[in-house]
Amino acid sequence: MGTASALSASMVLVVEKPEMLEKLRTQPALAECFLTHMLSRSIRMEEDLIDQLFNASEKRLARTLLLLARYGQGDYPHRLPKLSQETLAEMVGTTRSRVNVFMNKFRDLGFIDDNGIIKVNRSLLTVVLHDS
Repeated sequence: MGTASALSASMVLVVEKPEMLEKLRTQPALAECFLTHMLSRSIRMEEDLIDQLFNASEKRLARTLLLLARYGQGDYPHRLPKLSQETLAEMVGTTRSRVNVFMNKFRDLGFIDDNGIIKVNRSLLTVVLHDS
């Protein structure tokens, strides 16, 4: 078993394996939705691994901020949930002090607004797309 952290209030429902298998066999819509979710999760994990192996921590932080802000999705909120720099550092795989340096740089360049609540601007995408 692993551990998980929620960024907002959440509810967890435990479904035993035999019950889940039965639901997947008898409810095609649920099976399709579940399979889609598992494939998306697998792809995301591969992307995260590649990101960790080949990208600098600054680019990983920019990518993480864009993902948290749901960049590219219809409900792109621009604002992030309340996150500490320590939490961001854990997510990115770097130190809090490095996150602090990059967040200050992003704010100075106008990529983010950080007045207690982080607002991600679309221009942050240039950090991810820039080859360095």
